[in-house]
Amino acid sequence: MKIFPPLFSARPRHAGAVLAALALVLLGLPALLQAQWNFRYTPVEGYGHHVYLEGYELPTLSTGVMDPAPSPDGRFLAFSSRGWIWVLELETGTARRVTREGEMDFRPTWSPDGNRLALVRDSGEDTWVVVVQAATGREVEAFQTPAIDLDPAYSHDGRHLYYSSAREGTLDLWRVELATGMEERITRERGIQLRPQPHPDGVHLLYLSKAGGRDQVRMRNRDTGEERVLVETSIASQARPALSPDGGVVALNWPLPDGGWELRIFSVDAPTLPVVLTGGTGALPLVPSWSPDGEWIYYSHASPQGSMDGYRIRANGGSPEPIVVRSWDWEGPTGRIRVRTSLAGSLSPAAARLNVMDASGHPAIPNLGQPRFDGENGRVFFYSPGVVELTVPAGQAQITAVQGFATEAVDRMVTVRPGETVDLAVELDPLWDAVAEGWISGEHHFHLNYGGPFQVAPEDLFLKMAGEAMEAATPLVANLHNRFGEQDLWGWSRLGTPPFVHFGQEVRSHFLGHVALMNTRDLFWPWVWGPGYQLYAADDRPNAEALRFGRSQGGLGTYVHVVGTRDPFSEGNQGSIPVGLIPDAVLGDVDAFEMVCLWANDLGTSELWYRFLNLGIPIAANAGSDVMTDFYRTMAIGSSRVFVRAEADGGWPAYMTALREGRSFVSTGPFLDFQVAGGGGDVGGVGAGGEEASGWVRPGGAAPSGVVRWRLDLRSPTAVDTVEIVVNGQVVETLAGLSGPGARVLEGEVELPEGGWVAARAHGGEPTWPVMAEFPFAHSSPIWIGERGSVDPAAASMAAQELLQALEVAEGRLHAGYGEVEIPRLQARYDEARERLEGWVR
Repeated sequence: MKIFPPLFSARPRHAGAVLAALALVLLGLPALLQAQWNFRYTPVEGYGHHVYLEGYELPTLSTGVMDPAPSPDGRFLAFSSRGWIWVLELETGTARRVTREGEMDFRPTWSPDGNRLALVRDSGEDTWVVVVQAATGREVEAFQTPAIDLDPAYSHDGRHLYYSSAREGTLDLWRVELATGMEERITRERGIQLRPQPHPDGVHLLYLSKAGGRDQVRMRNRDTGEERVLVETSIASQARPALSPDGGVVALNWPLPDGGWELRIFSVDAPTLPVVLTGGTGALPLVPSWSPDGEWIYYSHASPQGSMDGYRIRANGGSPEPIVVRSWDWEGPTGRIRVRTSLAGSLSPAAARLNVMDASGHPAIPNLGQPRFDGENGRVFFYSPGVVELTVPAGQAQITAVQGFATEAVDRMVTVRPGETVDLAVELDPLWDAVAEGWISGEHHFHLNYGGPFQVAPEDLFLKMAGEAMEAATPLVANLHNRFGEQDLWGWSRLGTPPFVHFGQEVRSHFLGHVALMNTRDLFWPWVWGPGYQLYAADDRPNAEALRFGRSQGGLGTYVHVVGTRDPFSEGNQGSIPVGLIPDAVLGDVDAFEMVCLWANDLGTSELWYRFLNLGIPIAANAGSDVMTDFYRTMAIGSSRVFVRAEADGGWPAYMTALREGRSFVSTGPFLDFQVAGGGGDVGGVGAGGEEASGWVRPGGAAPSGVVRWRLDLRSPTAVDTVEIVVNGQVVETLAGLSGPGARVLEGEVELPEGGWVAARAHGGEPTWPVMAEFPFAHSSPIWIGERGSVDPAAASMAAQELLQALEVAEGRLHAGYGEVEIPRLQARYDEARERLEGWVR
């Protein structure tokens, strides 16, 4: 057994990843951006963002048939299901479980003699290559580095094992001589190299390369290092090449310009003349592999129910044939768990988010439904409509249930006896009923399908939203570099009563910053422009054009994943502010900020927001997780969300109006109902600009200057360290939050100046379930002093000075990015914004 000595701690957690501006072709993100959760896997160099590496390159957990690999004699098919390796006897249809570890096993490949299987083992924090006996699953060898290791493949003579390893910082191809353990590094190029496919001549090697925004299938002469690019595209995400047994043909799943996928084959000598095998099926073929006689190509794709279906298709073409598993031999006793979740005081089943672990610590998932991996807490989770059944190995099992932010997590242990079904009732005690209290929660930045292994339909969102206790959602259509997908879903909506779903658009002007358009009738074109986007690289177009387009259609224009650092105004950090944001905000074209987002820093975004509020610019607070729902490795929708005070029976229009007016708070976990005594008496309920019949004022309304009372209803499913009262961007009072899940009402007095705003925020604490951000955070929208948009002259002057300094940095980045290209329209906006800001300086 070969185990490499650890260079890092057993649980590497690396918060964030630095993104260089023009190197981010994968994302098109401006400047520095730091993800707001902790990476559990050691980051890999040479990749635009680790989220995409985990989503595209690391293994996927599913039921059904995943990673199919035919045996050398053609009688068996090894595959991954439920995180174990199974071997299917093709003649009988019986699948036998080979591995039984607590870790998860994926991507099996056979030794040439058929006696062993090499596979990828995944602990949820690291991956490594393991070799097991095909008959018993007994581990005989392991190749474990202190970094990510993937994609083992045997040489045709069985003497060597190839795999991809990030032990030197970037994912390179390596070869180990099995008899001696001698290691050889094959590639040293920039980017990452994956999926090695040894040629039968023992000299050449086919593999997948991802570097500089170009994903390529390459053939390499291992002795000389000479290479030939066979095919290439941008962001091939799930593409995996497979070399035929004779080394002459490549099978490849490949993206199409319209966002679809196809399985194609092509000659190594004539790669530009492919034969399409599965074009137009609408399914994403995953991880193709060849039968030993070269007659069949095996692959998987996600079913509409969220499991993986296995197929094979003749290399000469024809109709795909399903891989049928008639029986599952677990090689040990099993039982079943029937979990019923409900809310306290109700007899009806209630949707919930569940995590189930067997006695070995291995995750258990139901037969149908898409599982997800929470990278912050390291949990595999899925959604239950209220009743769900699972098969698990006999023994103890742990079930954790939660419903979004509305309840704290509930843990239960059960003992599962062989052949029996355990009925488990889990009662969840809500900390609040948001809708009953006049609040509707929503999240307005996530992507339905973005190159992940699953295929998600809009209707699939309803269960996810119910399990997250969330009532409004805006999936955003967006580009995958030069491909503009999901246009067929534009216009799909459900808007009468909650749950609301309305598609929006993320417009990625690359260098200027990303904006989201909500509640528009038409798509804005172009979706992309600026340095890094070939055809539109010289486009002199401000983001304001897209924002005004959205506003003209009654929509809402939001800057998304705004700031990636804690203090965007400190020396060296001003480049974290999107290049086009300051002119757009100062000139009044920005309707909302994405105040909380898993890809940004909530506290840093708050600091930027404060400067605009101090100028009397009423930018509304918005929220979005920016997760990709077709990924396995991604957080839940609603991990970042906004709570809007609006009548549910007013439908989507009432919700959008309240969101625009700032009757809201944003959150990654806590409930934050902040009020200030307005003394206005009966002014008419929820819909009256934040003022309540009691005379108390909520966000969106206005309070008098002078000494006023305030109160804060704080409830949270997790601990929250600190509560702060903020006046014109300055913390004026700090109080303790909650030491654990629960509720607390805080009260006090605050002296308000003649103009400006007051708000409350809560933050800090461990991100335990249901929180999936780096830390719990909540922030109320502002309560204005005197009238909406009022200012304090001193605070406004200071804000203008700081924004002028940041504007100078942004302008320098603008010209560095566009180079010699003339951009008079963009320059005019900087000049006008500078003039307005200088007018505020006293």
